Amino acid sequence: MRVVVAGNMGYVGSVLTPYLAARHPDWTIDGIDTAWFGPDVVPGSPLPERRVRRQWFLDLRDLPGEVLDGADAVVNLAAVSNDPMGREFETVTAEINRDACLRLAAAARDAGVKSFIFASSCSTYGKADNQQRNEESSLNPLTAYARSKVESEDGLRRLAGPSFFVTCLRFATACGFSPRVRLDLALNDFVASALSAGRIELLSDGTPWRPLVAVTDMARAIRWAISERHGAGEPFELLNCGANSWNLTVREMADKVAAVLGGLPVTVRPGAGPDPRSYRVDFSRFARLSGDLLPGTTLDEVVAELASGLGFLAASPGHFREGGYVRLNALRSLRQRGLLGSDLRWVSAAAAPAAREEGPVSSGANALSAGR
Repeated sequence: MRVVVAGNMGYVGSVLTPYLAARHPDWTIDGIDTAWFGPDVVPGSPLPERRVRRQWFLDLRDLPGEVLDGADAVVNLAAVSNDPMGREFETVTAEINRDACLRLAAAARDAGVKSFIFASSCSTYGKADNQQRNEESSLNPLTAYARSKVESEDGLRRLAGPSFFVTCLRFATACGFSPRVRLDLALNDFVASALSAGRIELLSDGTPWRPLVAVTDMARAIRWAISERHGAGEPFELLNCGANSWNLTVREMADKVAAVLGGLPVTVRPGAGPDPRSYRVDFSRFARLSGDLLPGTTLDEVVAELASGLGFLAASPGHFREGGYVRLNALRSLRQRGLLGSDLRWVSAAAAPAAREEGPVSSGANALSAGR
């Protein structure tokens, strides 16, 4: 099995590729990424690219078809990966998240790839009532990021066929430790706040609902989609991906983190109002098809692992939201230094940061869109 992971140097990809390599030493795993976040590796973490056979530094918008030759499965994690980034780079979000995704899928189909796995998002449900949303529920995408996911799903549905199986996994809100951790995710932010400030501050009133999924469980689900969906079932499958027991309000998330870390105070920022993005999600279909695969961990374990991996934040109290682990900050920094253009392309080949080499990593051309 040859698996190509687009966006392998992002938050999820940095967990997925070592996970697949460890469980399937007979698989060949290649990565494609632009390395926007290449340098943002947590101190002490091994470089995840050590576990891929070949690392292509390419822009997904310019992907040469031969990169996919001989591939059995393609996983697309590549995206402008959250709502703040989507607001600031709305045109680029559509170019990468939707247009480049659909070109990648069409190229994969034409290259004879059997399986295409797309990382979609439950944010497509937007503002919803308290009734749990399932795969047949109406969508209400409120942001450029969410709209790009809906439009990608629609395009992928049209590309799927008897020899090209597409699996769209609508992931819950990600959480948990990664070598390229993101601190612009709700639960991760709470743990970082607890470590750096000794308290947890909510940026909204805490009432919105959010389903959570551990990043390690995202890797489990993608592995299931590769191995179990490879030429089996319906050509197009759209699944909410998470666990019903992990539907929580933002306040419940904060209280959970506070309890695991020793009973820290939880406060609401003065003037904070409700976040319009609020949705509960029904994950029963995924549970039925996957054999109750998720959750493969507990929320307590996720919080404890995050706290262990982020221990270095205690040395910089209150400043974690200013660094590159908040993805919009990383892009702004690269733009301010003249390394990225307004279209988020490297201004030159020399501008792209070279990844540290700790294993069999080789480069292709220049650079692709970073992962989620």
